[in-house]
Amino acid sequence: MKDIHFICTYCHKIYSSDHVHPRCDECHEPLEVETVERGTISGGNSLNQTILERYADFSPFVHIDKQLSLGEGFTPLVASPKLSSGLGIKKIFFKNESQNPTWSFKDRGTVFGIQHAIRCGYERIGTVSSGNMAASVAAYGSKAGLRTVILVSATIPMEKLNPISMYGPMVITVDGDYGDIYFRSLDIGKQNGIYFINSDVPFRVEGSKTIAYEICEQMNFETPDYVVVPTSSGGNIRGILKGFEEFKLSGFIDRVPRMICAQASGCSPIYNAYAAKKETISRVDNPETIAHAIENPFPPSGNEVLRKLRIQNGIFVAVSDDEILHAQKKLAEDGIFGQPASAVGLAAVKQLMNRNMVKEDETVVCIITGGGLKYTAVYEKHNLPIFNCSLDNVNSFIAHHA
Repeated sequence: MKDIHFICTYCHKIYSSDHVHPRCDECHEPLEVETVERGTISGGNSLNQTILERYADFSPFVHIDKQLSLGEGFTPLVASPKLSSGLGIKKIFFKNESQNPTWSFKDRGTVFGIQHAIRCGYERIGTVSSGNMAASVAAYGSKAGLRTVILVSATIPMEKLNPISMYGPMVITVDGDYGDIYFRSLDIGKQNGIYFINSDVPFRVEGSKTIAYEICEQMNFETPDYVVVPTSSGGNIRGILKGFEEFKLSGFIDRVPRMICAQASGCSPIYNAYAAKKETISRVDNPETIAHAIENPFPPSGNEVLRKLRIQNGIFVAVSDDEILHAQKKLAEDGIFGQPASAVGLAAVKQLMNRNMVKEDETVVCIITGGGLKYTAVYEKHNLPIFNCSLDNVNSFIAHHA
């Protein structure tokens, strides 16, 4: 490890680099690796590098174990002239994180977290997840030969369990919502010697920084006006913002884009607190949204997202399930099949355009957080026509209907 410290995001208490517990002992808010104020991008061919190698100056590690990588990162940034025209906006891009090894952005934080876990001597890792992070930690744990424990809510759709179990972890369904299980897992980890790579632990946030670095490189360091992040726990949006801030401090960009925290209205504790002008979030009772991947009723980094985006002049928005489903179909019609949570960003942009909060001459990047095959039950929500025809009549059927 480099000579770094962890800093509490609220009371700013400082902890040493060998500290494992991800929250402050005093105020219980999340810890964060101190900001890198000067760094360079490693030279060479990114096709032959891991994200840890390319952005080594911005990483907490001195030595990197490449064998722990599954080829995460370096995902495409896709422009959509069709959606730009339809929305009436200058440019819209989609950072397609479904192209990661386990089909979501979670792989970036997992590879950082597992590096730290092994350096700290852990032989067991774990996570609390509704799907994406569980699959990611299970895959990387299997790759590293570590025993892996996955805690999921008992309400998780069955179709999400088998893709997690396939990697060979111990999967335990637990009564309680994501927020409850998250905080209990920290004590379970202490008592059982398990390094929980949960949603907003410091090294997972460090992995999310690389999304911002890549966007900067892919846009030739011309910063977009907005970056929209579907938000659950808050760790990903914290990391992306931190990445842009570090690149600005290092002289790669001259400004940081405004961050848009996008949530589903059926479970939007961060947006609710912002709209009510509160300093802290409150638990959402009986959350219900099609965007299960961001259905977190009490996000552990919710207060920090509120603080950071208020300072940064960021935007908070909540969108309905109907808006999400419409956006998911529009994305698919442009060649990107994201899970419902991934479509929250596009739905948010459309809503903000209608409210004149995003201007016609501005540029937006939406984060596609995970692939559509993560939640195939959503097909039932769409009117997807399938035709039937005999082979002899295919030619005439196409002629009359295509």
